Amino acid sequence: MTTQLSFRADGTFRIVQITDLHWQNNDPEDRQSRLLMDRIIEEEQPDLVVFTGDMIHCELARDRRAAFRQAVAAAADQRLPWAFVFGNHDAEEGITREEMTALARELPGCVVPPEQEPCGIGNYTLPIARRNSHDRSRSSSSAAAVLYLLDSGSYAPASVGAAAWIKREQIDWYIGQSRRYEAANGGKPLPALAFFHIPLPEFQEMWDFRTCYGYNFEGVGCSRINSGMFAAMIERGDIAGVFVGHDHVNDYWGTHHGIRLCYGRATGFNAYGHADMPRGARVIELFEDGRPFRTWLRLEDGLRMDAQPVHHSVFEEVSVQIRKRLAR
Repeated sequence: MTTQLSFRADGTFRIVQITDLHWQNNDPEDRQSRLLMDRIIEEEQPDLVVFTGDMIHCELARDRRAAFRQAVAAAADQRLPWAFVFGNHDAEEGITREEMTALARELPGCVVPPEQEPCGIGNYTLPIARRNSHDRSRSSSSAAAVLYLLDSGSYAPASVGAAAWIKREQIDWYIGQSRRYEAANGGKPLPALAFFHIPLPEFQEMWDFRTCYGYNFEGVGCSRINSGMFAAMIERGDIAGVFVGHDHVNDYWGTHHGIRLCYGRATGFNAYGHADMPRGARVIELFEDGRPFRTWLRLEDGLRMDAQPVHHSVFEEVSVQIRKRLAR
């Protein structure tokens, strides 16, 4: 499908981030996830749905292709534009990334581009056209913003352990794409967001040293290797926000060196959760005029949560106390 994403007439663009469905065999829990997605889509009326990985739990799904179709059907059945990134459980066995991408592109609404980037399948951009643009192609010159979607991998080599990391060739690809969009935007960085599954190590650093908003019930399941993706984003100066999943009972966000790092809210009922965290989804609203994006959570009881609990890091609290004493 070649649907051109574009800002609405009022200059906004709304994204619903659905993460960690862990769809298996259309079990009762899966059907509960579908009902939740239907409600959120109805309430939010998004311009795009982004599935940020672990759409299916392939080791437990008897028919991986059917599980994937069912997992994304809340968007596909309505022919809403939708896209996805791979999680660590999506293509571990029984289906490949290439097969899953080909299947996705057969379904209504899928906006994953047909071309494969040099750094591998699962890495692509989605430009969002200006509302007055008459160019219906995927041309970067008509874009007012762009989304970067990357495959954060599955698992690190046994010698390292834990989660995978975004690789050097992916970072180089992002830098090249960023420069291309900047050139087409008159030499100014094109406002951008990034979506992938596994959080960067900077999510932990932000929790430790910055004010954050939301819950961190399980720690950050990031890679033990920092491959430099965050540094590349800082140097390019275009990405305003990063959105991830993976850690089902984390939903916090904060601003770290000018970039807002945001967890989604786990959507799937067929995976572990926490009593104090109802399932839901994160919603992101972009503005064509360059205003900072807004984000909130939409929960299973219908509640829209704009303000999440404040977390002050231990280091921050100590600094405040020291400043107070010095000011006496």
